Amino acid sequence: MSIPQQNLRGMLSMLLAVATFALMDACLKTLTPHYTPMQVTALRALSSWPLVAVWVLLDGGLGQLLRVRWSLHLLRGVLSIIMLSTFAYALRSLPLAETYSLFFVAPLLITALAALVLHERVDWRGWTAIIAGFGGTLIVLRPSGAGVFTLAGLAVLASATGYAISAIAVRVLGRSDSTQAMVFWMLTMTGVFALALGWREWTPIHPEHWIVLIALGVFGAVGQYAITDAFRRANASRIAPLEYTALVWGIVLDYVIWHTLPDAVTLSGAAVIITCGLYLIRREQVHVEAEHP
Repeated sequence: MSIPQQNLRGMLSMLLAVATFALMDACLKTLTPHYTPMQVTALRALSSWPLVAVWVLLDGGLGQLLRVRWSLHLLRGVLSIIMLSTFAYALRSLPLAETYSLFFVAPLLITALAALVLHERVDWRGWTAIIAGFGGTLIVLRPSGAGVFTLAGLAVLASATGYAISAIAVRVLGRSDSTQAMVFWMLTMTGVFALALGWREWTPIHPEHWIVLIALGVFGAVGQYAITDAFRRANASRIAPLEYTALVWGIVLDYVIWHTLPDAVTLSGAAVIITCGLYLIRREQVHVEAEHP
């Protein structure tokens, strides 16, 4: 397959990943009014675990699960608990579109952490874009008190921070561990830890929610496979901007399922954050092309 075909396949896989993750989040939002955030976290991990286990068996085998850097996998497991539980908490009261608008700060955090922790180069223009992007989160949060400056809004930022730190750990793990091992151990540790932490408040699954759990597991597993395929096939700078199509899915799902739409302030803040994120992606592409002409 030629490079243009590989890039096209990667972009289509990324669009599929974003769509299935949005549908997964809609399933999470459906469950959050009925179960604690920790139980929802456990259900998210355990519902996809069987499908991911089959993926591991078919692509690399069990041996790849043992030759890993355990300390970083443990860190990602803890971060996953924080990320998913705070995200589930936020979904109880925030629409998907507003949640995504705030979560889009994650790429900015990843760039900042990569500079501070991994000593990757970020010039003053990059830092300006990061600061401007954080300004976009203030627009969405509306700290005047008239909007969503609530625990739910702050929970999304906590989730985005956990995601960003986990992404930095993935950059380090990717040098030695397989993608299958990273996904398997993150889901396994998340499921076990969340089950242990949420057991005392565990609520029996309502009969009408079993179909939601099946969909949650399928969407989560397909999304994970699709995003892995996307990054395998295409340059990251080509497919990363497609992550922002999640906002379109959020708006559509909010309207179809919960009959709500984001207001102009939320969309304005999201536009600032997305613009800054796209600028950073473009600058990264320019730097890569300059280093490898």
